[in-house]
Amino acid sequence: MLLGKHLNKYYLKYWYMFITGVLALVAIDYMQLFLPRYLGDIVNLLNAEGPVDVEAVGVLCLKLLGVAGVMFLGRMLWRFTLFTASFRIEAGLRREMFEKSERLSQRYYHETKVGSIMSWFTTDLEEIQDYTGFGTVQIVDSMFLGLLVIVNMFSLDWVMAMFAMIPMVLIFVWGLLVEKFTAQRWTERQEKYDKMYDFTQENFTGISVIKAFVKETNEIHAFAKVAKKNKEANLRYVRVHIVFDTLIELLIGLILSLIMGFGAWFVYAFISGSPVSIFGHPINLNAGNLVTFIGYFDALIWPMIALGMLVSQLGRAKASLKRVSDFLDTPEDVKNCENPVVLKDVKGDIEFRKLNFAFPNKPNAAVLKDVTLTIKAGELIGVVGRVGCGKTTIVTALSRLYNIPEESVFIDGNDIMKCDIASVRDSVAFVSQENFLFSSTVGKNITFSKPDATEEEMKNAARFADVEENIEAFPDGYDTVVGERGVTLSGGQKQRISLARAYLKDAPILILDDSVSAVDVRTEEHILENIRKERAGRTTIIIASRVSSVAHADRILVMNDGEVEAFDTPAALSEISPTYAKMVELQQLEDEIKGGDA
Repeated sequence: MLLGKHLNKYYLKYWYMFITGVLALVAIDYMQLFLPRYLGDIVNLLNAEGPVDVEAVGVLCLKLLGVAGVMFLGRMLWRFTLFTASFRIEAGLRREMFEKSERLSQRYYHETKVGSIMSWFTTDLEEIQDYTGFGTVQIVDSMFLGLLVIVNMFSLDWVMAMFAMIPMVLIFVWGLLVEKFTAQRWTERQEKYDKMYDFTQENFTGISVIKAFVKETNEIHAFAKVAKKNKEANLRYVRVHIVFDTLIELLIGLILSLIMGFGAWFVYAFISGSPVSIFGHPINLNAGNLVTFIGYFDALIWPMIALGMLVSQLGRAKASLKRVSDFLDTPEDVKNCENPVVLKDVKGDIEFRKLNFAFPNKPNAAVLKDVTLTIKAGELIGVVGRVGCGKTTIVTALSRLYNIPEESVFIDGNDIMKCDIASVRDSVAFVSQENFLFSSTVGKNITFSKPDATEEEMKNAARFADVEENIEAFPDGYDTVVGERGVTLSGGQKQRISLARAYLKDAPILILDDSVSAVDVRTEEHILENIRKERAGRTTIIIASRVSSVAHADRILVMNDGEVEAFDTPAALSEISPTYAKMVELQQLEDEIKGGDA
């Protein structure tokens, strides 16, 4: 049986299904042994001297039908119980994994490929499901049915039974030798599959870039190399599997041929009055006993095959369970402390006290250095600076996507490291640079932040983001499906729908990370005017690459190489911040050039 801490609880949860299924299997295995016996009796009756006892043959035929009926009902029962339990185990593990994936931090997804994760959710879980379901059948049949058949075979003739036991012993020994090798080959196969999945997913995501640079042929050749490695890993696994199965089939076929050949000789010698003796044991077999013995051996074939399949499948299931367990056991570095403070009625006061931060995968490369500033509730704050200066990182800290030093960031005077993560994130609406949209309708993307929003609230959010006119121009309006990641929309439309989604959340703190960079100047001005009106009295932080986007902010934060260069009103910044003065100068020059072109 496949055991593990993430699996054992499901055996306990569905114990009644497993017990019912196993009892049904045992009953079927027991009833199945009557078939060879009844067939042998029928042969003996037909070979008896004198007239055939038709009534006795008829009774035996009815018994055969009765046994077949019981076996039919039993097989229905074990299929329902064992397979239902195995599918529920798969569903339970998948639910656990999904919930785990939601709790893992950004760091984990930066370090782990999407293809690997998808492989754990699909092929590995399917392998575990197959083993807990059909593998249970193999365990019971190879042990219980095999034992019953062997006992009955020995009761008929122990010498012939010894010959029939040869393949089972060889299969067991051979299975012990190849089990670890099979698991190793399966793990290698899964790893190659992960890499092929990664490559494919990345190419589909970046298909527009590939086409733009006319690199289709290059990517096809690159995929061929990845696919070839996956194929070779599969072939290495299949070779081991095929050799194992072929040897089993050959052994079984060889022994069956020997039983039938020598059995016919033994029957002929017994009928002739000079039974064959082996090891001093006379073999007294008539035709009916030979049919019964062959029937027993035929019943033993499945347990022998099941034993071989079980060995191979156990290796795969162990490897898959290890991969799934490793994922479920991944430490959660971003989590609540003991007795966290739940934020309620957040006003929007924000304070940074000497915040120093480096990403977990680069602990020696500080992104933020000694950041200290205070934002009052209701302020409209702009954040500017050169590329890579830490603008996004400083606002990301507010959402607790990463661990930060304690006593560094406060919301309404509460250290966010000591606050409930869900309540912190619920108080912040964040529009990231990626502008991710789900493969759903425009309306569902907007109402994602507030599923119970009314139609009027949804349209009001679209008006706020100045995207209502675009949406109504679509053939299906708000029911238009945007495609994966919003592929059917322009960059500006995606930005504004993302902004509408964040606005609809109505959070006390709104963060816009360069969220109007893809729209024209008129649309940008309209959106910024809506922000000043609709967000009045609520804290709003706008990260911008153009100073014009934050020119009307109450105060502007200027970042320079992870440090606060200045934090003051727009009028004062030109005097105290060289970075801000340079950005203003460059934008004025850009506006003059555009005006000249016009």
